[in-house]
Amino acid sequence: MNDCAKFLDQPSFSLIGNVADQLGQECYVVGGFVRDKHLGRPIKMDLDFVTVGSGIELARAVQKELKPKPKLTVFKSFGTAHMKYKGIDLEFVGARKESYRKDSRNPLVENGSLQDDQDRRDFTINAMAICLNKDRWGELLDPFDGISDLDKKRITTPLAPDKTFDDDPLRMMRAVRFAAQLDFRIDAATLSSMRTHASRISIVAPERVAVEFNKIMQVAKPSYGLGLLYTSGLLQEVLPELIALKGIEEVEGQTHKDNFYHTLEVVDNLAKASDNLWLRWAALLHDIAKPRTKKFIKPHGWTFRGHEFLGGKMVPKIFKRLQLPTDARMKFVVKMVQMSSRPAALVDQKVTDSAVRRLLFDAGDDVEALMLLCEADLTTKNEKKKRRYLNNFKQVREKFKEVEERDHIRNFQPPISGEDIMKTFGIGPCREIGQIKEGLKEAILEGEIPNERAAALTKMKTIAATLGITK
Repeated sequence: MNDCAKFLDQPSFSLIGNVADQLGQECYVVGGFVRDKHLGRPIKMDLDFVTVGSGIELARAVQKELKPKPKLTVFKSFGTAHMKYKGIDLEFVGARKESYRKDSRNPLVENGSLQDDQDRRDFTINAMAICLNKDRWGELLDPFDGISDLDKKRITTPLAPDKTFDDDPLRMMRAVRFAAQLDFRIDAATLSSMRTHASRISIVAPERVAVEFNKIMQVAKPSYGLGLLYTSGLLQEVLPELIALKGIEEVEGQTHKDNFYHTLEVVDNLAKASDNLWLRWAALLHDIAKPRTKKFIKPHGWTFRGHEFLGGKMVPKIFKRLQLPTDARMKFVVKMVQMSSRPAALVDQKVTDSAVRRLLFDAGDDVEALMLLCEADLTTKNEKKKRRYLNNFKQVREKFKEVEERDHIRNFQPPISGEDIMKTFGIGPCREIGQIKEGLKEAILEGEIPNERAAALTKMKTIAATLGITK
C-alpha cells in the first residue's frame, strides 16, 4: 500500500508539507498516526513529524503560518520542538541516528537520513512514514514491512532485537504494552531477546517503567500484558513480589490455589467493572502478602492470616520503589488492600447491622470500590457457589443502603463535639474528652443508640460518669 493520501485528511498536513517544500526539506508524519490509521483505530490527538533537516526550523516556520499563533516550545539539546494547535499536539524532530553507551540509555545523537531515523524506531509497526511533500504526497515509506506485521498482528523490531533492546531497554516494556493494547503477539525471536536482556531494565528510570506498566494495567484485559511481563522475565525485575505468589504447595494431600494466576484473573474481573487505575492496582496487590503469611495448620489446612494488613504495609514500599504517586491514590490502594476481605467476611456470616455500620464507617465513600474489588476476587469455577456468593454480596449491598439511610454512617461525624462536652461539664481540653467521643462512636456503631443528638447527649453523661466526670 504505497498511496496513503486518503489518510492525510487533517488540514495541518498540507500546511506543514507546503512549509517544508518552501524550506527545501523532506517531511513525513510518522509513528502512531500511521499505525493506527492502517488499523482503523481512533487517532490520538498527537502527531509526530520527522524532517530531513532541522525540526526546530520547520516548527518555527509552521508556527508563523498558523492562526491563531500557537506557543512553541523548543528543546535544543534534543533537536525537537512542540506546539499545541486546536487541541492537537504537534511534535517536530529532525531525522537522526543514535548510538548508545553500554551503561546508559541516553543516546549520542547526530543528524541522519530518514532511513537512519526509521532504523532507530522501536518496532516495525511504528517505523512507517507518510510523505507530506507535494511531489510525493501520501507516499508510504515502510522499509521493514510494518504493514505485513500489522496484518499478522505481530510485534517485532526493525533491527536485530538484541541491538534494539540493549540500546534502549524501555522498549521491552513498550513491546508488552503494544501487544496488550493492540492484542498482538510478540515475535518469538523478539520475546527470546527480551528474556536475555530483561535485567537491563534496571538502568531505566523507575518512573518511565511505571508509565508503561500503568498503560498495560489500563487495557481491557490486563492479564495478557502481565502474563507477557512474566514470560519475558521483566516482571521479576519490576515487581518480584508478584512472582512470589506463583506456585502451589501440597502438605498431607492439601493444596492451595496458585495465587499468581488467581491475581491475574481478579485484575481482569475488576477491569470489566471499572477503569479506575488505582482500583486495578489494588486488585493486583490484594494478595501480595500471602507468601509471607502462608502456614499449614492442622486440621484446618492452609491459612494466610493477616495477609491483608501486611499487604497494605507493603504497598507504600512498592509504590516508592516504582516512583508511583505516594499521595491519596496510594492511600486508596492501601485501604482497599487492607479491607479487601471485609465484605466477604460479612457474606460468610449473618450480616449484622453492627458489622455493616463498622464497614461503612471504615470504607466511607470508597465502599462501592471495595465491593467491586470483592466481587472481582470471586474466581471460583463452581457456578453454584459463585451464584450463591454473588447473591450474598447483593444482600450486603442492600444492607448497606438500608443502614446508611437510617444511620448516616458513611463519612460519620459525631452528633456531639469536643466543645459540647467541655461546655456541658465545665472542663478544659483533656484526655477524657477523647474517651467520651470514642465511647459515643462505639455506641452508635454497635447500635446502642441512634446517630442522633438527643440520644448522644444522654449517652455522653453515662460515659462521663464512668470516668468520674459530672456537672
